[in-house]
Amino acid sequence: MKKYIMYIGVLAVGLLLGWFLFGGASQSEVAHNHDTVTETNQMWTCSMHPQIMQPEAGDCPICGMDLIPVESSADGLAPDQFKLTKNAMALANIQTSIVGNGKVTDNAIKLAGKIVANEDNSAIQPAHFDGRIEKLYVKSLGEKVTKGQAIAQIYAANLVAAQQELITTYSLRESQPQLYKAVQNKFKNWKIHGAQLDEVIKSGNVKTSFTIYSHVSGVVTEIAVSEGAHIMDGKPIFKVSDLSTVWANFDVYENQISLFKKGQDIAITTNAYPNQEFKGNVNFIDPILDTKTRTVKLRVVLTNKEKKFKPGMFVEGKIEGISSTEKQVLSIPSTAVLWTGERAVVYVKTNPEEAIFEMREIKLGAKIGENYQVLEGLNKDDVIVTNGTFTVDAAAQLQGKKSMMNKDGGKIATGHEGHIGMENSTPANNKKSFNSNKRVQVSNDFQYQLKKVFNDYINLKDALVQENSKDAAQISKALLNNLTKVDMKLLTDTEVHNHWMNIEKEIKTAATSILNTSEITNQRNHFKQLSAHLANAIEVFGINEKVFHQFCPMADNNKGAYWLSRDKKVLNPYFGDAMIACGEVKQLIE
Repeated sequence: MKKYIMYIGVLAVGLLLGWFLFGGASQSEVAHNHDTVTETNQMWTCSMHPQIMQPEAGDCPICGMDLIPVESSADGLAPDQFKLTKNAMALANIQTSIVGNGKVTDNAIKLAGKIVANEDNSAIQPAHFDGRIEKLYVKSLGEKVTKGQAIAQIYAANLVAAQQELITTYSLRESQPQLYKAVQNKFKNWKIHGAQLDEVIKSGNVKTSFTIYSHVSGVVTEIAVSEGAHIMDGKPIFKVSDLSTVWANFDVYENQISLFKKGQDIAITTNAYPNQEFKGNVNFIDPILDTKTRTVKLRVVLTNKEKKFKPGMFVEGKIEGISSTEKQVLSIPSTAVLWTGERAVVYVKTNPEEAIFEMREIKLGAKIGENYQVLEGLNKDDVIVTNGTFTVDAAAQLQGKKSMMNKDGGKIATGHEGHIGMENSTPANNKKSFNSNKRVQVSNDFQYQLKKVFNDYINLKDALVQENSKDAAQISKALLNNLTKVDMKLLTDTEVHNHWMNIEKEIKTAATSILNTSEITNQRNHFKQLSAHLANAIEVFGINEKVFHQFCPMADNNKGAYWLSRDKKVLNPYFGDAMIACGEVKQLIE
């Protein structure tokens, strides 16, 4: 029995001694294993292509460079959130406002519109028999036509038999007057009578061509035929309108319809007469919605005795006293909204104590005064950026977050990188980034070469203002030539070099597209993209010159578009003479 007690005692002492010797090592092993797990979660990226994210070290699948470890963020930010430094907030004068409910009362709403001919005072000049146009005397839009005026000479072989019948019945008119009268009426229905018929009867010879005369008066607004064309009975030759009154048609979005009613007073202005205001009232609101644009037409009839309004002219309508008493609506300042394509975005400050932001897409209603109604995307008491929005957007783009031009996130070239102080925006071990508050320092030679591209851009803008598509194409060719002369070897920093390569590619694509089309509308669409990327380049690298960044909200079918200018004065390249002063300065790049 004593023997067993001794064995048990020895075992207990051994267990106790083992715990003292190996217990700490076990804890160390646990800690070591934890570190191993942490190391396993390390992500790797490429300094040249930060969109690449891989769970282990290796080569970049794009450029082949060694991947580097991604610096972990200790701020606990959500995937789409980013942070600005206090210094950046102060330098960019970034201001925020609280979104609140408010009744829209005693405000004005502006509408974009266009002058068209008054359809109630329009008429069609049709053909009354089949034939071919040998001569057309009315060839120009805007030409004035009066009733009884010769408008065309028509070759009509089909009328030969009818003329022979006329000659025969004329000789029998005494014995068979009704037959002669029936043949005459046939020619009257074809609007052929008077001297032309008398000539056929007196000579006894048939004619192969007849002159037709207008039975309407007005200004020609449409021409449907040309010399040599065949015409058919009942088909239009041209359309005329009485322009003593015209229609101003305005587009009203679906969510604005309830704000308008027939009889409302409206003040109309046009850039053709900038110091004049024309009064009218709402005459008609189309009951049918255009399913493509989600708009209805609002019509105003304008007296035009002095012929100031021309069909095709752009106008702006302003209706005072718009109110919405049905419910409380969210409204935000127009300065908070960034537009791109069909999207409207704002930046929301998500933390009341820190400068943490995220982009949010919203759906807007009517613009009333200087505010927009918000239909979706924001809530009461949200805090949004209302000043310095472009700067915040640039920070989002640089950090690979969702932004105005990059709704899915991922780093892209922005053109703002040199101006915004940010936190936690770059991979670890990156030698240099754009996280300073100063413009990227490049050589004077590089800035001079970039300025030559900008000079061509200004010439291109002027050509579009003048609606000269031929010159626009030729200037684009010169721009492309100077773009190839920008020496990227002058950019010694890898990330800066890569940034310029991205911008150069986009500028080249847009300029080439302008060169390859002769349609002014298409050129202007590509000019919008060219402007965006060149603005990026000038902001980052500079050209030792002040540049005005301007914006027109009505360009690109009311989606809005930006452009660059040497002068503060607005000369709109998207509309030319039609709305040459439409726009405003949004930013000064120095």
